[in-house]
Amino acid sequence: METPVRLAVVCGRLRRSTKSEIRNRNLWKSVEIGGSAFFCRLISSSQMSEQFSIMIVAGEPSGDAHAAALVRALRAAAPDTRFEFFGATGRLMRAEAIETIVDSEELAIMGIVEVTRALPRFIKAFRALKRAALDKKPDAVILVDWPEFNLRLAATLHRNGLKVIYYISPQLWAWRPKRVEKIQRDVDLLLSILPFEAGWYEQRGVTHVAFVGHPLAGEVKPRFDRLEFSRRHDLDEQRPIITFLPGSRQKEVQRILPSMLAAIHQLNIKRPDVQSVVCVAPNRTIEETRAIIARQNGSGAPLRIVHGETREALAASDASAVASGTATLEAALVGTPMVIVYKESPINWHTLGRLITAEHFGLVNLIAGERLVTELMQTDLTGENLSKELLGLLAPDRNSSLRHRLHDVAQRLGDPGASHRAAQKIVEALRSWN
Repeated sequence: METPVRLAVVCGRLRRSTKSEIRNRNLWKSVEIGGSAFFCRLISSSQMSEQFSIMIVAGEPSGDAHAAALVRALRAAAPDTRFEFFGATGRLMRAEAIETIVDSEELAIMGIVEVTRALPRFIKAFRALKRAALDKKPDAVILVDWPEFNLRLAATLHRNGLKVIYYISPQLWAWRPKRVEKIQRDVDLLLSILPFEAGWYEQRGVTHVAFVGHPLAGEVKPRFDRLEFSRRHDLDEQRPIITFLPGSRQKEVQRILPSMLAAIHQLNIKRPDVQSVVCVAPNRTIEETRAIIARQNGSGAPLRIVHGETREALAASDASAVASGTATLEAALVGTPMVIVYKESPINWHTLGRLITAEHFGLVNLIAGERLVTELMQTDLTGENLSKELLGLLAPDRNSSLRHRLHDVAQRLGDPGASHRAAQKIVEALRSWN
């Protein structure tokens, strides 16, 4: 049986200039109303203006960036559609005119102790988002990464009849894989950004999953080259440059940067020609970084501090030390050899570390399927160990080989346009649900 097509009538006064427009009698009809001539055309409901209300929730700086890009892509994918967005937002999402129910920058916290201290804030945010969703009844809820919060929110909202889309699927393959049952029950569409994830979920019975590629693929483009970066920061482009990325969360920077500063001190002793650059994440301040440097004992080595030029610094560098996370993929996409580092509080590492089932910590190694890049975690992250690994990366043969291997990793992230592919999937789902 054929599905009936809803039709609308578009009318306008018939003028001499419109005669050429009505030659196709199958589309246009001339009618007389009150002595005046009008032309009319039937159009399907798919041609009519759409309107979708969407709640979108992101809780970390990387999620904020991906969510903002997704919102732009949704507007581009359906330019005649009116979207109304609200939810948990960071500064980039707010720049896209998304109504803020919760400021997610106040919730970018990791670790058992830290989260426990901030628990009242999380409860307040959860209740505010639940209340907004039930009041506004959006056509869909888009949850971006942030699984500890978002999986609980998905359960509550899905139970209340709302459609749930999860963009940047939770890394259940890395730890606590039994939570896949929650994905099956509470998520209507799962969008994956890593090449091996969709298969992992499908093997465990999640069929509503699609790999859209990584949002960074094709998007990590330095604005200027090594020569210009060196000119701007008074560096000698002929001498080695090593960049240090201590992370985007306050506690990460406080725990990781001191070990990096110790490594810089060692490098200054062993290779005085090496120039060190510390990159400050967009959501952190230079003053915060300088305060940690001032407190660090024994690190009087010269260094440069840059803010807002992470990709340019990586592209200009011979090697880098990068806190585990999305920034490691940025380094891979510009082809910069790296050491992946991380340090947690002892209680977090002891408690949460045992739950991790993945063979590697770094995304680069997980995508490569092998220990392509050295990982220095927790007690292994010392100034001595880090300086030794970084000096090894300056060896021409090893440096060149790793750059080629990182290119292969970058290729596996998919073609450019992940946000647009995700947006197309979402628009298709919204139309099928309404």
